[in-house]
Amino acid sequence: MGAVDVARAAAIETADHPEDVAEHVDAVTIDERLVVHRFASGLKGYAGWQWNVVLARAPRARTATICEVTLLPGERALLAPEWLPWAERLRPSDIGPGHVLPFLADDPRLVPGYTPTGDEDEDFVAIEELALARARVLSPEGRLEAANRWYESDRGPATPIAIHSSAPCGDCGFLVPLQGSLGQIFGVCANAWSPEDGRVVSLDHGCGAHSETDAPVPASQWPSPSPVLDEVSIDVEVRRDLAGEGDSVDESSVAETQEAASGTNS
Repeated sequence: MGAVDVARAAAIETADHPEDVAEHVDAVTIDERLVVHRFASGLKGYAGWQWNVVLARAPRARTATICEVTLLPGERALLAPEWLPWAERLRPSDIGPGHVLPFLADDPRLVPGYTPTGDEDEDFVAIEELALARARVLSPEGRLEAANRWYESDRGPATPIAIHSSAPCGDCGFLVPLQGSLGQIFGVCANAWSPEDGRVVSLDHGCGAHSETDAPVPASQWPSPSPVLDEVSIDVEVRRDLAGEGDSVDESSVAETQEAASGTNS
């Protein structure tokens, strides 16, 4: 029995079914008296995979010894995506009732909160007005990330409802401003008639439920040109239904009528 036949028999013995081992692909020498025979996989769902059978032959031995039989992916094999931990696979939309995110001690979006100093005025501003008396608060990176995400969302200025609005949210009486630096760009809508009710919106966002609905509608950036009226020439139409059967219309008289009308208007 040749080396290929020995390798094939070993692969078939390892596989669940004989048809799982297809044609012989090649043989690769990886060391002295050590050869790998590769067979195409016939397993469903394992396209591009190969059976690798390692054969070794001892000095002066007439038969090869089977060292290992494994199923390995080839160059064009279909592989599963690289494994990621559960915490890294999650997306914001994946969080539902009962789900708890793992604690991140070094989350770059957060920094330690405010520690009271004993100064009543300073502590009052930090704790009462800025609400910084928490274990951690947003870092500059966290604020910038949130601002970019909100501004580029459907609550920013580039959405159709904002473009067609008569006035921005910054002038609306239903806007509740945010505290801190984010309040310079965003607020929360408190209008039950607005589609943004209870949501964070940019100050240059807008909708049709603005508190001042009589605000002037901004001019279009693409105004339509005024229609051009031709008040010089006159189109003459001959009623052919007044002519009897067999009668013909004198085309030359029609042309003379049109010329006369044009001369009158000029």
